[in-house]
Amino acid sequence: MNFMEKLTNAKDAQFYKDRAEKLELEKEELEAKLKWYEEQFRLSQKRQFGASSEQNPNQLSLFNEPEDTSNKDVEEPTIETITYIRKKKGQRDKKLEDLPTETIEYRLSEEEQVCSCCDGELHEMSTEVRREIEIIPAQTKVKKHVRYIYGCRHCARNEIETPIQIAKSPSPVYPGSLASPSAMAYLMSQKYVDGMPLYRQEKALERLGLSLSRQTMANWIMYGAENWLSIIFDQMYQYMINQEVLHADETTLQVLSEPGRKSQSTSYMWMFRTGTAHEPVVLYDYQQTRASKHPKQFLEAFSGYLHVDGYAGYHAIPNVTLVGCWAHARRNFKDALTALPETAKASRLTAQEGLDFCDRLYKVERQLKDISAIERYHERKKLSLPILEEFSKWLNVQAPKVLPKSALGKAIKYCKSQWHKLEAFLLDGRLELDNNRAERAIKPFVLGRKNWLFSNTAKGAKSSALIYSVVETSKANNLNPYAYLKYLFEELPNVDLTDSTEIEKYLPWSDCIPESCRIPSKK
Repeated sequence: MNFMEKLTNAKDAQFYKDRAEKLELEKEELEAKLKWYEEQFRLSQKRQFGASSEQNPNQLSLFNEPEDTSNKDVEEPTIETITYIRKKKGQRDKKLEDLPTETIEYRLSEEEQVCSCCDGELHEMSTEVRREIEIIPAQTKVKKHVRYIYGCRHCARNEIETPIQIAKSPSPVYPGSLASPSAMAYLMSQKYVDGMPLYRQEKALERLGLSLSRQTMANWIMYGAENWLSIIFDQMYQYMINQEVLHADETTLQVLSEPGRKSQSTSYMWMFRTGTAHEPVVLYDYQQTRASKHPKQFLEAFSGYLHVDGYAGYHAIPNVTLVGCWAHARRNFKDALTALPETAKASRLTAQEGLDFCDRLYKVERQLKDISAIERYHERKKLSLPILEEFSKWLNVQAPKVLPKSALGKAIKYCKSQWHKLEAFLLDGRLELDNNRAERAIKPFVLGRKNWLFSNTAKGAKSSALIYSVVETSKANNLNPYAYLKYLFEELPNVDLTDSTEIEKYLPWSDCIPESCRIPSKK
């Protein structure tokens, strides 16, 4: 074989070798993409058809309960053991004792109180009591306020001027309108507590004999929010920003008619609330975008700890220590387990190890639930800090071994990128392990949005933010939202609104709130 033939063969061999290496790289890349798509498919299947909340592994399935709980070694019970088992008395009494009671008595007439055997006179031996729960549907009526005007006949006959006196009456909640405090409170609580949009309320009121257009109802709601609830909101805001521990979250909202924006544009409702160490305050703030300038502006005067999720928009807030959410970290490892196939034993083991680290931290928190903040701070140093140190080393070891775009890779990347925020809960015993308090507070808005879908105008969205703030704060303070709103609309029109000390008496946690506004405690 001459030199040229050898050279040609060598070139061919190198060509095929390079081609084989290129094909191998393409194969690995396609396999990685395939695994990613399979993970996304399994996750989407779980989101669409799986349980919406994580189940306790010890919880029995309704359908598998006979198989799971059957035990042939257990002796059959005797008739005596079955017969003498009695349900605890008084459970139904406890459920009904806080409700008003109407008693209807049934007696025999004097003519009927005659013995059928000897014609003797009958006497009352005992009573037989049957109880029913009576539900009274909403009623509508007209309340007419008549103010009497008084004059002096003597002055009218003999003097140049006649003094006139008018009897005092409460100021109306909406001058020149048919709206009453109860009507305004009812419309708000129906929409913002029970999620009933105005077009459904319009139909419901028609069935009660009242024709009230949704436009009129919307006007009443917006007037009440802007003129009265905004005063309570401002006072609650001043209280909130002076605290040291807050939570924040945000969710989307569609507003149809905004100048310079398409109706399909996505707006945002931001939510801020206090932590466990302070009076419960939940405030909503409507903004057009998710830009960091909005929470920065809202919390401009705040200084302290802020519980957040992984969104980078909160990083721009000055004078704040961000506290991360371990619920998000745990959820990522849980999703990785769901996304991985049963055959990927090594990766499933890794995901389970990450999940176990999170569970160990939550186990410590459950142990420290009922102690003081100072004690919790010291106990976390002893119990949680070693877990964090071990977890951090584990993350550094596992990070190079997993595909960055896989569900497991994202779970590990999330923990590493958020680490300084995730370990911040060690700084103060008042801090919480996650931001679930914020997620629970924003959930009523998310559920309500499923019913009324969107806001027509930015003005309406801002009014909704005011109403949700007052309603959710009242619920957090164990108040009946309807009763509390009605109380505000009755009282605030007759209060000096320039006196902040006077307004403080109407805040949801004030001792001045009447007992009729409070929800009876469960016993």
